[in-house]
Parts: sequence; C-alpha cells; structure tokens
Amino acid sequence: MAFVNTLKQWDEAVACFERGDSAAALGTFLDIQEKNSKIFFNIGCLHLINKNLDAAEKALDRCIGKDEHLAVAFFQRGLTFYKKERFEESFADFQHAFKELRGNQLIDYQPLGLRYKLYACEVLHNMALAHAQLGQWEKAKENLLTALNLRTEAKLSHIDRGLECILKQKLFEPVKVPAKVLFKPNKNYVAELEKKDYLGKAKVVSSIVFQDEFSGFAPLQPQVEDIPTRPKAPEVLRALEGEPHTVLFEFVPETSDELAVVPGNIVFVLNKGSDNWASVIFNERRGLVPYNFLERLEITLSSKQDQDGTDKDDIPGPPRREPPNRPQRNSAASATENQSIGDTKTESCQSEEFSDPSLCVVKVHFTYTIAICMVPGLPYTTTLEKIGNKLGLPATAITLSYAQIDSGKKVIDENTRMEDVWSCVHNGRLTLWCDLKEGVSEQLQSQTHLMALHSYESSTPEDLEFHQGDTILLLSKVNEDWFEGQCNGKIGIFPASFVEEVPMKD
Repeated sequence: MAFVNTLKQWDEAVACFERGDSAAALGTFLDIQEKNSKIFFNIGCLHLINKNLDAAEKALDRCIGKDEHLAVAFFQRGLTFYKKERFEESFADFQHAFKELRGNQLIDYQPLGLRYKLYACEVLHNMALAHAQLGQWEKAKENLLTALNLRTEAKLSHIDRGLECILKQKLFEPVKVPAKVLFKPNKNYVAELEKKDYLGKAKVVSSIVFQDEFSGFAPLQPQVEDIPTRPKAPEVLRALEGEPHTVLFEFVPETSDELAVVPGNIVFVLNKGSDNWASVIFNERRGLVPYNFLERLEITLSSKQDQDGTDKDDIPGPPRREPPNRPQRNSAASATENQSIGDTKTESCQSEEFSDPSLCVVKVHFTYTIAICMVPGLPYTTTLEKIGNKLGLPATAITLSYAQIDSGKKVIDENTRMEDVWSCVHNGRLTLWCDLKEGVSEQLQSQTHLMALHSYESSTPEDLEFHQGDTILLLSKVNEDWFEGQCNGKIGIFPASFVEEVPMKD
C-alpha cells in the first residue's frame, strides 16, 4: 500500500509542477513517506529553482545515497557546488558523473521518466570550467579537446565556444539541467491507479409480450414463424495464404524455429521442403512442422454434414496409426525455411553444436568465456566490434589475440592479416583471447556485469530485451526488483530476478 500512496503523491506533485505551482509540488514531494532516488532528485531540482542551495545539496546527497550510479544526480550536485563556489567539490562530482557514463557518449533518461539526455562532452565541458575556476587552464584545455572528440550532434556548438574562451583564459557559462524537467512515475503504473467499473450500470429490461410475468434475467421473446431447423453451416473456411491441413499427432518443438501443435489443430501450409519439413501458419505464428504429421483438409459445406443431413461428431477420433518418426533437419533447407518465416539468427550461440557450415563458433576467453557465431573471413574492425558488443565493452578498450600451431599467442591489430587468423579455424571452431588495454582495467573495476539467467522480452519501450546467457552492464538499481542496464548497445530496465552477477577476476 505504501508504493500506491507514493505513486499517487508523486503523480500529483508532477501535475502541480506542470501547472506552474512549484511550491505545492515541493510540499507534496516532501510529504511522501517512502522517497526513492528519483523523488529526492526532483526535490533537489525544486530547491535549485528556489535558489535554496543548501537544501538542494542535502536532497541530492540523499538521492546519491539511494542510487550511487545515477550520473545525472552527480551532474546536478556538481552544478550546486559550482553555484556555491566550491569548485574542487564541483569538479569531483562532474568527474564522477563522467565515470558513471561508462564510456558511453550519452545516457538518455527518457525510459526512466526524465526527458533529458546527459552527454559526455557536456560533462567534460563543465569539468573544464571547474579547472578554469581553479586556475588550471591547461587541464581545462585537455578536457575540452576530449569533449570535441566525443561530440555527436551539431547543436552542441557551445563546446567550441568554451574552447575559444579557455584559449583566451576567459570563463564561460556551465551546461545546466533544464529547470522544467522532473522524473515522472511510470505511466503504466499510474494508469492502474484509476478506478474501473467492471459491472457497469444496472439496466431495467421489460418484456414486449403483453401480460408477460417472466421474472428471470431476460424477458420472453416473440415467436417467429418458419424458424430454420438447424443453423447454417459455414460454406468455406478461408485463409489469407496457405493450404489447410489437420494435425494428426502431437509435435513438441526442439528448436526456436519449430512450432508446437496438437491433434485436431488446423494449420495452413505455406511450403513443403524436400526434407519433409513444412513451413506453416498457426494462430498467427509461423514455424516448421513435420509434414508427415499433417493431413490435407478439404473444407466445404458437405464436409460438415453427412449425406443424410445429420451432423458429424465434433470430437475427433483417435489417430489411425502410430505417429511417424521425427524427420532429419537439412541444414541448408532449414536456413531457407528460417528466412521464409522471418526468423533471424542471433549472434549468441545457444548450443555448442551448430551445423551451418557457413558459420563458425568463436570461443573468446576473457575474465569469463563466451561463444559467438561469426562468418569466417570478417575484417578486423567488424570482429572486434562484435566481440566488444557481446562482452558489453567498447571496442577501443579490448585487445584480441590468437594462437598458431607453430608459435605462441599473437596480438590482433590493424596490421594483422585476418586470413592468418581465420586459417586457425578447426572443425568449425576458433579460439581467441581477450584482454583489457592498459589504463582501462582500473576504470572498469567499479563496473558490475550481470549474466542473463532467462530471456526477457520487452513489453514497454523502457524495458531492456535480452536472451539467456547475454552479458549485461549494470548502470543503476531502480529499486529492489528492477535494474537499469546496457546490453547489445541498448539501455533499459529489467527484472532483477532474471540475472545474476558475474564475478570479475583480477
């Protein structure tokens, strides 16, 4: 019940702020009993609007205490220290915010309810300003040059103006979080707070039959002459595409591209392969089913009636024979069928055995071992990027090595002939080693990596979708049940029960 009350007050406070009543919004936020990090952040922002710097500092301290990985909170507290002319503490908070970006060029807080993007180049912009206030002009220049390399959008032109000021040893204005943005509660949770009338209003029903004394739930209806003796059977059951077939035997899928069916189901066959597998549609889903488990179905008006006009039994009879054996999957044909039904293979290998000869399994030894399916002959940059995405690390932070039979391990770089690397593929497998570059290891020690125990499909835009076995970089803990993380280049929230922490080795 505490969560419901918190959600109601949170939504009410945001509504007051959007109406322009900041005082009422602040009072409502302060009345919330169970405050989370986002509410403390909102309180700090409202105090900054009122120019109450001491109260804003205390609120942001509580916010960071609740979530020590919230980069925007460090950025906002750094601005508070800057306004209080505590420049060393301001620089420390800006530096901490840059660290929490974890090598990303920006963090979009829209999925968490805050319409704001924190750019790494703008954090460096404010770090340079703090250096300038301390008289450290050379360090300020280095920060702005780094910011220029990380700038991603043309609208961030204030980075250039800041560099011009630093070269003239002049100060400039810091980048600030807009005063009109606050963390909003999840709109799906707020929608559940509205009362719903599932029964509706009572209606008075009266009979149209004269002197009808019926007292049930419905009145008597007038009699109609020439009522048909039986309902009209459907003429033809049509589908948009495919030929209708009846399922004779239960089929249990063993791979993700196969479809589960039971006797009596009606499926529509799109095409039948030479290996006795058929691509079918069932309940708006596409997949593969053995064709010898099916029987062609002719659906007409006469199929619903016997010659004497009596109905056939609606309950299907038992199978007339034993179910056939499962046909062998042809790898080439399977690939064709997968493309026809719109399936795409992911880069992660779900099993050690992979029969497609056009791909090979690359096993990468890091602090933990991963396996990824790749096409032999890929160039160096593509190989490095795919492995970096799988590990959740930027490609610039890792170094790959391989081993030849006649020599030890060799480092792979831009000058390496990738033909030599891919020539080490044996039985469809290649072993590589991955290490962090110098200076990156210390930066990544504070990062927490998670391993997906189960696959998770996103139901809202703010959710993070991943598959079992994926590595996820933990960005923050939203609450005890939900985390925010990064996986495969995407950022979102996900249930904490779906992951476990990966121990990092020294």
